[in-house]
This record gives sequence, C-alpha cells and structure tokens, in this order.
Amino acid sequence: MRSFDPIRLGSAECEAWAAYYRRRWLRVLVSAVRMVRVGFGLPWPRTLCGAWLVLRANQLWAPADNDPDGARRVMRRFYALVARTHGESFDVDEAARLEVEWWRVHRQRPRDAPLESTAAVASGPAALYAHVYGVDPEKVQLAAAERAAAVWISDRWVQDGRDPASPALGEERATLVRSYAALLAAVHS
Repeated sequence: MRSFDPIRLGSAECEAWAAYYRRRWLRVLVSAVRMVRVGFGLPWPRTLCGAWLVLRANQLWAPADNDPDGARRVMRRFYALVARTHGESFDVDEAARLEVEWWRVHRQRPRDAPLESTAAVASGPAALYAHVYGVDPEKVQLAAAERAAAVWISDRWVQDGRDPASPALGEERATLVRSYAALLAAVHS
C-alpha cells in the first residue's frame, strides 16, 4: 500500500467519481477494483471484497438522506481488510471516521465559495493520509490540497451537467495524479 502507481490510481479514482455522480454503480465497482488493487496492493480475492465494500459505502453515502453510520461501518470493514492484509496497526475505526468525515465536509461546503472552503476539504484527506500511512500531517498537505482541488473540478463538472466527454475530467484526472504522486513522495520521505 506504500508502493502505487499515481497515474493508474488517479485515473481509476477519476473514473470512479464520474461514475458515482452519474449513478453508474457497475462502473463505480469496476473503478473501485482498480483503485483497491493499485492503491492498496491487495491480493485478488481481497481486492474484490475491498472494492465491493467501497461501492457499498458510496451507495450508502450517495442519497441526500444518506446513511453516514452505515458508510462508516462499511469503510471500517474496508480499512480492517487493508490493515489485516498488510499488518498495519492504524486504528480502523478512526480511519473510517476520517474517511466519511471528509465526505461530509465536501458535501456541506458552500458551493459558491470554493476557494474559501478548499482548505476545509483538504484537511480531511490530510488527516486520513497521516493516520493510515503513519506520517506527519505536514508531509501530506500537498497531496491533500491537490485532492481538494480535484473535488472542486469534479463539483464544477457536476454543476455543468456531468458530460462524460467534458475536458474537465482530464483536468480532474491530472489533479488526482498529482495528488497521488505527492502522497507517494510523502509516504517515502
């Protein structure tokens, strides 16, 4: 999980986000398989299980009247799978809480004030990365800031109609790739 390809991972996450916002759940699952395999290096049976958990958590989170407790429970199972596979000692309850909390902050941030709220969104991935990878939060600030920028691009894409041919998706993908490249550098610094 500390040796991943930022290009493949950023591309898979971009595809997952686009599918999520278009409610193309099978496509989310396919992208989640790639994300879990590339991003966490799980063996195939665990990759499939992990991708299913990621899909379920996102489905629980997606509706306006979502189920944050359910999403946290499912993400706890996901992080437990990752920790068990790699012999990690991070707190899986805290990882699940941090994951779903940054989803919440993103959803609730003011849509008309993206620059003011980017730091709030970035604080979520920064805390999650620092916790899961056991690194100083300062080292993951660039990775988190790039991920927050990708969220803003994604939100703009959603507001503009969710066109799968939009050039915004290429911009989002490039931003996610930069985010994962910065995370990889931080994890190995």
